[in-house]
Amino acid sequence: MYNTDIPNREELPSTAKLIRSTIIAAIVALVLLVTVVMPAEYALDPTGAGRLLGLTEMGEIKEQLAEEAAADEAAQMVAVQSSTEREAPEVKEPVVAEAVEEPAPSSEAEVASAEPEAAPVSEPEIAEPQWQDEVRVVLTPGEGTEFKLTMEEGAVARFSWVSEGGPINFDTHGDGGGQSISYEKGRGVPEDEGKLEAAFTGNHGWFFRNRNDNDITLVLRTGGDYGQLKKML
Repeated sequence: MYNTDIPNREELPSTAKLIRSTIIAAIVALVLLVTVVMPAEYALDPTGAGRLLGLTEMGEIKEQLAEEAAADEAAQMVAVQSSTEREAPEVKEPVVAEAVEEPAPSSEAEVASAEPEAAPVSEPEIAEPQWQDEVRVVLTPGEGTEFKLTMEEGAVARFSWVSEGGPINFDTHGDGGGQSISYEKGRGVPEDEGKLEAAFTGNHGWFFRNRNDNDITLVLRTGGDYGQLKKML
């Protein structure tokens, strides 16, 4: 059946035009891959354009969510709870001096020369560290939140957090200036405390997600060398 006319040889594009079009399409695809797809999907930003466009942080969050989903699927119905054991501070028992019987003085001179023993001096108690910021947030099942500290390179911040109502998943990480780092990850952890040292100048903190079937209350306390505590999500 006759449908269309067969084009003449002059109407067909030349080999040079086809090659040029193919090269241009490949260059455009490569630019989009490096500047858009890699930062948004894989948190890889070799050119820095993804950070300027806000795509790199999107890719980091996608990577975190993908890791959590894979871990939850593998665990299935097994509830994993791992609590961080803290070494209890050593408590020194008070030293009780035993009374030593001394012979009675034989004269008034010996009585005058006897000096009373000095009472033991108790060591001053070390004050508990004071926190600069404290936040409380309620997370519903499956909900996540993120808190970060603005820190200079080498700065050290103290932290303590507890999940009331059930354990929680967390990811301690940092980003800034085109750099990113993951310090520690945990799943099914009820609480944690310690120090966070900034590997570079930027934002450093925690991403939390509630994988319980009930609401939980997250309490985060921070102190030390940092600018401010910001809620990202």
